[in-house]
Amino acid sequence: MPTPNGSVSSAVPAAARPGAAPSDVVRPGAGPSGGPGGLKAVDKETTAGVLFGIGAYGLWGLLPLYFFVLQPASAVEIVANRVVWSLLFCTLLITVTRTWRVLGAAFRNRSVLLTLAIAAGLIAVNWLTYTYGVTTGQAVEASLGYFINPLVSVLLGVFVLKETLRPLQWAAVGIGFIAVIVLTFSYGKLPWIALTLAVSFGLYGFVKKRVGPRVDAITSLTVETIVLAPLAAATMIFLAVSGSASLASHGAGHFWLFVSSGVITAVPLLFFGASARRLPMTTIGLLQYFAPVLQFVVALAVFQEAMTLDRWIGFGVVWLALLVLTVDMLAVARKNSVAKRQSLREARTNT
Repeated sequence: MPTPNGSVSSAVPAAARPGAAPSDVVRPGAGPSGGPGGLKAVDKETTAGVLFGIGAYGLWGLLPLYFFVLQPASAVEIVANRVVWSLLFCTLLITVTRTWRVLGAAFRNRSVLLTLAIAAGLIAVNWLTYTYGVTTGQAVEASLGYFINPLVSVLLGVFVLKETLRPLQWAAVGIGFIAVIVLTFSYGKLPWIALTLAVSFGLYGFVKKRVGPRVDAITSLTVETIVLAPLAAATMIFLAVSGSASLASHGAGHFWLFVSSGVITAVPLLFFGASARRLPMTTIGLLQYFAPVLQFVVALAVFQEAMTLDRWIGFGVVWLALLVLTVDMLAVARKNSVAKRQSLREARTNT
């Protein structure tokens, strides 16, 4: 599933840093006053960023279809293959881009290596849970996990970073808790798939943010897959020996679909990185809803999963919480933009 890994080295220009707003970047053809050439370049970069973002979240949103065509493979086999083939694809990318030294530096830095090892464990839990949900007819609940993930991120800010929430953020979190209660009654059990996905992905994003400025996207994914590869390879061997593997027993098409998991994992990540370098984080925050919406639609339209009235109510409460959170995010972004323009005017006046 989605990995919030668009960070690059802080040594590169602002244009290549996640969350860098177009107004922060000096582009060819733009003078100090931001002439027409600069505005045109900004528009092109913003358009490209949005398209890359839609590409990334669109591919992540359609990922359940990929798991569907891999039947009868189990969630464990799918994830094990995904790790191994992703490692091979990342190795190819590292070779083509000639960044073996960067990868070596990441392994020599104990802090970076330990952080990415923790991230690897979290994303493994996330991938296994999501794949299990989709392959066992619970794709709707799996999509719920990514709907409530922003609320988990807000809570992590409170309990881990000791941040103070704004009133609308508190309201969104409160509405989110009500949604979980409603959905618990609806499902007759705690929606553990959704909660596991939201918490594991929220923690993964938090951990990756701590290491983000020091490691680029491909290097990060490569280190994570190297950490997971021994266990994944051992799992593949065990499944093959026990006769439970479908990799080589369902024809060439099935085999190559498995092999393509490396590309399917890495390409959205590259798109996300390209988007994050061109768009402010507010826009990225809005685009992230694209993936669970697609997952939800696929679960209903393709997998024909049932949605009872009480589940619709539960999801409606979740969407209300996200609406409140989005309104707060846009209000803060607008306030920061106004303050930034004011400070720039004052700076010009003083000079």
